[in-house]
This record gives sequence, structure tokens and C-alpha cells, in this order.
Amino acid sequence: MAPRQRFPAALTQPLLAVVIGLVSVAANHVSAEEILYGEWKARCLRTPANRVLKGRFPSKEQLPLKEFRVVQQLVEKVFGHTKQAAIADSSNWIGEKPDPTEFFDTRRAYFTRSAIRFQPFAQKLAAAPGSELIFHGDFHGDIRSFIATLEWLNRSGRMEGFRIKRPNTYLVFLGDYTDRGAYGVEVIYTLLRLKLANPRRVFMARGNHEDFLLTANYGFLREVQAKYGRSTVPLSIWRMYDFLPVVIYAGVGSDFVQCNHGGMEPGYDPRRLLNTGGEQRFQMLGELARARFLEEHPEWLDTSDSKLKKLLDTRLTDFRPRSPTSPATIGFMWSDYSVFADDPALSYNPNRGAFVYGRSATSYLLGHASAGRAKLRAVFRAHQHSSVPNAMMNRLIASRGSFRHWQSTDGRRQAATSRADLKSVVETGPKRSVPDRSVWTLNVAPDSVYGVGNSYAFDTIGILHAGKSFGDWRLEVVNVPVTVD
Repeated sequence: MAPRQRFPAALTQPLLAVVIGLVSVAANHVSAEEILYGEWKARCLRTPANRVLKGRFPSKEQLPLKEFRVVQQLVEKVFGHTKQAAIADSSNWIGEKPDPTEFFDTRRAYFTRSAIRFQPFAQKLAAAPGSELIFHGDFHGDIRSFIATLEWLNRSGRMEGFRIKRPNTYLVFLGDYTDRGAYGVEVIYTLLRLKLANPRRVFMARGNHEDFLLTANYGFLREVQAKYGRSTVPLSIWRMYDFLPVVIYAGVGSDFVQCNHGGMEPGYDPRRLLNTGGEQRFQMLGELARARFLEEHPEWLDTSDSKLKKLLDTRLTDFRPRSPTSPATIGFMWSDYSVFADDPALSYNPNRGAFVYGRSATSYLLGHASAGRAKLRAVFRAHQHSSVPNAMMNRLIASRGSFRHWQSTDGRRQAATSRADLKSVVETGPKRSVPDRSVWTLNVAPDSVYGVGNSYAFDTIGILHAGKSFGDWRLEVVNVPVTVD
């Protein structure tokens, strides 16, 4: 649902107490708790599942973390690491460079009175041939599935506790870590432990719920205050979201895949970023020139279609984001893709306040980005989920949690096909080829309202095996059973 553009009443009083700067835990003379992986796993699995809680929160005695400042201290460590990492080196930025006195000032944020600019950015990751890029979709406060998947990665030899063992393995999380579940704090803690243990191997994209407005309205703020007191506000976590890229272009050699939460963003041009050498590079999104892109590339969409023309005149505008949702939503965080190849090239979802990209419109944008030596081959994303069965969710589950849009064996006439019958329509194999200009959606973790409403109890990771040649790239789909009772 599209976010309401108002300041949440639940935040007003707590936030007024800290408008002169973000809460810092440096003054608390208690070290951040270093919990061993095995102990953390045991603590999380002793808590009631989301399906048991049914919208409630665990008791204080059941909390894996007794004090919120443990998480705050990890956030502070991440802040310190960030200020020393590749993102802080101005030579790694393409074009406009962040002002370090503003961008890296973690005492201020765009959502406080001591405001700084909202500055979303893109990141490029260049990996070595033979690397594994392991994708996971939305968690929405589901720690049981997170632990189950980490256990699988440990058993498979890819990890040892929180540490990645294989030098060619990367974890890429695709956003929406909290809200709508009781364990957003625990998910954030686990992500931070992974990032600090593997700073060059763990990457987190910013989803539409990595936004203080959404977390204030859809559950995370309520969770934090239910667990740790009404005066507790996760300001440092909200500020940390500003250091998450809204899109990650990950690849090997000259071939890249777009990794993000939502959909396409025609207002941003990634060509310069993709064609600049180096392991990690960054670029500000700046102004999103959507209308200008269509003006300069009229062949992108059929403007003779009167319905589409009206949509473009009304919704396709140029703007500089002031927040993730104003003056309009950022496509990388919010947009979706059509399910079938015979769907329209472009439509608009008023409930999300975002565009829905069809096959031809998406293919054009990926082709346009494939200029110079670098080629943008495919998209891996999450976001497009429903808590009740629909055409998309049925295909996601039939595809074992990783659905490729616009398959030639599927079409609008089969929209209502049962989940059982879909297994002979869509791809279901454990290893799949990655067609050029394909789009893949990963499912949401199952101990969630989505798993309840759609009756599944397996988590999904997609392991992209990226060889030297793009033609050899394969996606391995892994399902991990999750105990949800």
C-alpha cells in the first residue's frame, strides 16, 4: 500500500527529545554483546514462531536480546566501519561525490529537524569468475527462516557460524528486513553480525520498508517499543538505512545483474558506473530524469496508445528524491513487473504508488544500460508478494520460491491455473539457465503473514553461479524447510 505522507503520531514525542541529533550509545559503558553463533541460533529458536504469536510479541523472558542497546552498539560499529570502507573513499565515487560532513554525519538525518539531504545511491560489485552470489528476498521480521537458511549455508560448507568460509561467496539481501513480523530486531542483529564478520562479502539492498515512515506505520517501531519500552526509538537503525544502496549491480567481467528490491528506474542511467573499473564503485542517483528519458528515447514506449499516453503525462515526471517516497516513489525500491509476456509494456499500481514494468519496457531499459563493454543481463529482486493467493504468489510457490517472469509456456489465459498444475507450466528445476534480459523474483520468508496466507513452510535462496562467460551462468534454487509451529 502506498505510504501516507504524514509524520507518525507514535514518533512525535520520542523524536522531539532527540531532534538535535541521533541517539548515540557511545556514552553507555557496556560493550556490545558478542554472542556466539550457536548460542544465537538457540536463543532465536526458543522463541515462539510468528504463526504462534499471531501478531503479538514474545514476552520479555523470551527475548533473545534483553537490551536494545546491544543492537545500537552494533549499528555504531557498522557506522565506524562504513567511514573506513570503500564507500568513504572519494575516488570510488562516479560523478557527484558525497559531502563527508553531511553524508557520513550519523548524528543527523533527513528525517530529523537537524536535517541533511536524502542521498540515495547505486553500488557496483565486481566479483571474480566462478563466484557465487547468494540472494535472499524479504524477511519481514522472520528470524526462524533466517536461522534455518544460515544453518543450511553452514552445513554446505559455505559458512562457519557468521563467517563466510569460501572466498568466492557473496550474500546479497534484497530488502524488507522488518515490519509485519515480531522479530525485526533479531533480523537486523543477524544482518549486522554478518556484515561485520564479512564486510566485503555481505551486501544489503534498501527495500521500500527501509524507510522510517513505513517502519513507523507497519510494525517495526511498535515491535521495538513493545520489547524495550515506549521511549525506545530505532533512530540509529533508520540512519543506517541511508548507507544501503537502492540498487547493486553485481557481476563478473563485463556481465552484470541488477540486484534490488523493487523494479526498474528509467530516471537513472547506470552506464558510466557499469563501465568504470574496480571492485566496488558508487554513484548518487541524483535527479531521476524519467520524462527526459522518454523524450530522448521515444521508441521505448508506444505513446500513440491514448491510455498509456495519459499515464505517462500524469505519472512519468523528473524529480530529485527528498525521501524514499517523496515527491514520488523510487522505482528501485517500489516498482513491480508484470507476470505474463502479453501484459502491457507499462502500467501503474495506485496501491503501491509505483509503475509495473512489462517485458518490452524492461528489455529496452536493460538493453540501453548495456552500452560500452558492460552488459546488464538480468534482474534479481523481491517485493512482489501478497498475503493471499494470486497469480504471482501461486507461480512463486510452484517455482520453488524463485519465479522468472514472462515464461514462454505461461500466459494471461493461464492466470487462474492451480498451483499444482503450474508445476508443469513454469520452471521448477533446482538448476536453471539465466536468459539475457530476464527478471527473477524471490519469495518472502515463510514464518510470516505471507507464508500463512499462502500455505508454505520453506525458505528460498537463489545461488547464482557466475562463470567467466555469461552463457555458463546458472541459478541454483535451494529450498530450506522451516519449523513454523
